[in-house]
Amino acid sequence: MTTPDEKFNALNLQLPPAPAPKGVYKPCLIVGNFIYVSGHGPYMPDDSLMTGRIGEEVDMAFGKEAAQQTGLAILSTLKAKLGSLNRIKQVVKILGMVNCVADFEEHPKVINGCSELFAQIWGEEHGIGVRSAVGMGSLPGNISVEIEAMFELES
Repeated sequence: MTTPDEKFNALNLQLPPAPAPKGVYKPCLIVGNFIYVSGHGPYMPDDSLMTGRIGEEVDMAFGKEAAQQTGLAILSTLKAKLGSLNRIKQVVKILGMVNCVADFEEHPKVINGCSELFAQIWGEEHGIGVRSAVGMGSLPGNISVEIEAMFELES
């Protein structure tokens, strides 16, 4: 059986550095058997961010890539806190926020970039949780996507 860490390594994707808080909050918090991850943006391996409003400065394909990159930033925070993705039992919830123009209607397709990544790592049964995907008039630093997540930990 392949572990989540092995599945991630097989994807040949590079994690960005675990982002440091940009305000008064913790990047993640363990409560009981759950780890809550604060809103993350699309950090790149060089610590830059993917920016631009979808439907104005960038397109939906860019937004989906930004959501995947945001998922990678979340994974980086999880690995920094837990040491291994193998400690995650399942994805519980994702809240995806899309920086987009008012008439953009494809928020779920954008956030699929993160959801598909998590499904590849933990499988469909444990990698797909409940989810919301919503549009925002702006996001900090004009980032294209912000995602927060909740995971159940292995006992």
